[in-house]
Amino acid sequence: MSTALARQMPPVQHAKVNGIDMAYYEVGPRGQGVPLIFCHGFPELAFSWRHQLAACEAAGIWAIAPDQRGYGLTERPEAVTDYDMEHLTGDLVGLLNHLGAAKGVFVGHDWGGIVVWQLPLMHPDRVAGIIGLNTPFMRRAPLDPIEGMRKVFGEDMYIVWFQKPGIADAALAADVDKTMRFFMRKPAAVAQAAAPPSGGSTFAFGDALNAWDKADTANQLLTADELAAFVETFEATGFTGGINWYRNFSRNWERSADFPTRIDGVPCLMIMAEKDVVLSPAMADGMEEVISDLEKVLITDSGHWTQQEKPDEVNRLILDWMGRRFPK
Repeated sequence: MSTALARQMPPVQHAKVNGIDMAYYEVGPRGQGVPLIFCHGFPELAFSWRHQLAACEAAGIWAIAPDQRGYGLTERPEAVTDYDMEHLTGDLVGLLNHLGAAKGVFVGHDWGGIVVWQLPLMHPDRVAGIIGLNTPFMRRAPLDPIEGMRKVFGEDMYIVWFQKPGIADAALAADVDKTMRFFMRKPAAVAQAAAPPSGGSTFAFGDALNAWDKADTANQLLTADELAAFVETFEATGFTGGINWYRNFSRNWERSADFPTRIDGVPCLMIMAEKDVVLSPAMADGMEEVISDLEKVLITDSGHWTQQEKPDEVNRLILDWMGRRFPK
């Protein structure tokens, strides 16, 4: 474990789940109540939930944040298909089994949000509740999502760019400090990076990263110690594990044709971030039509990295909702 990570997180634990060794961090009284399982996005780690783990520990709530498949101290299988939705949701079910929990309340941000919204469709008997942070529940697209993104945004849009083997992996790993400082910035800087240059593609983060001056220290979101935890970890692991999640968009779409189209009987909370240009609040419009038990709340002035940008607001909303829906 990196020194920076060790200084800022609870002791790491390990579990054999779903064919891999998974690293996770746990706080609160194991076995008391329904556990909160925090699921991170890209390029993030369980460390992204450090503020939420501290709040849960202070409130006496059982909470767990894993480094998910391909990330951090968790194993990184080589096969791209080992990162499909079946594996990603299966890992979380395996973690529940390891913890001795029948069900969990799953909290997901960014890619973690995509995964947790699939849990009630794929493993309904293991889900007590869902909290989406920035990431809404999205209905199945009428066409292959990669083809759709390619048509709308072009070849340089980051998710389309990620499909090319090895290219983005090398570009992001070339200077991990620059990569993490480029991504982990405040809303205005992320919005500027997402905007198309003259004649270019929207969300062409690869081009924007290449053009960004590393000496630009404005809009940085993290402290030096927080940045070091990410940089030291991704320097050790590279980015291929995380990028492989994106390389399963088409596979996941193909294999989800017969999934349920509604979430019924599961309490759900959708926390939106006003200034997230990647996952805008408007993307959550219409969720009420396909989720029977849903609350929606908006955090103002937050960009994409909401649990790190506005931790106090995120903690308050999660703890309030848990107190009402899952009282001790």
